[in-house]
Amino acid sequence: MTLPFAVRKLGHVVINVADLEKSRRFYTEVLGFRPTDIYGDDKMPGGMVFLRCNGDHHCLALIGGAPPAGEARRTLHHMAFELATLDEVFRARDHLRRHGAKIVYEGRRRAGCQVSVEFLDPDGHHLELFWGLDQIGTDGRVRPADEWRQTATLEDAVRFAPPGQDTTLHDASLKRAAAAE
Repeated sequence: MTLPFAVRKLGHVVINVADLEKSRRFYTEVLGFRPTDIYGDDKMPGGMVFLRCNGDHHCLALIGGAPPAGEARRTLHHMAFELATLDEVFRARDHLRRHGAKIVYEGRRRAGCQVSVEFLDPDGHHLELFWGLDQIGTDGRVRPADEWRQTATLEDAVRFAPPGQDTTLHDASLKRAAAAE
C-alpha cells in the first residue's frame, strides 16, 4: 500500500505528570533536557513545560495537574510524528478522513508553531502528524509568544503563518483546494 505521506521520525511525546515542577527538575537536572516554553494554567490547565534535547523546539512536553473531571489519569497525552512537507500534512488529513480516523484537531497550535493534524488510533491514543516545528539555534532563543499563530484548520495555518515560516503548498491541486476553503 502506497501512502500519500511518509513519517520521518518520532517528533515528540507529551506526558501527563502528577507534579509539574518535580518532573521539570528531573528531566532538566537529571537527564539534561532544556526548557523552551512554559504554559501557565491560562493556556493549559495544570501548566505545561516544553523541553528539548536537540534543535527541535520540543521533543518532550510535560502537562501537570489532575485530569479533567470524569477522565481517568492517562500518563501518555499524545505522540507526534514528523512529516517531510506541508503538502504531506494535507494529504495525511485527507487519507485519515478516507479511512474513517477520528480527527480531533487540525491547524496550528501555539508554542513550536507546527502545522498538524491530530487524530485517535483504534485504542483511543491521541496521535499527531506534523510539519514545520520551530528549530532552536545554539543561542537557545525561541520564537516569542506574540509571533505564535493558532489556527483551527490547515487552510488557515497556510494563510496565517508565523514570521519566517514558508507555508507554500507545492502541489497545485492542494493549492486550489486550500484557496477554495
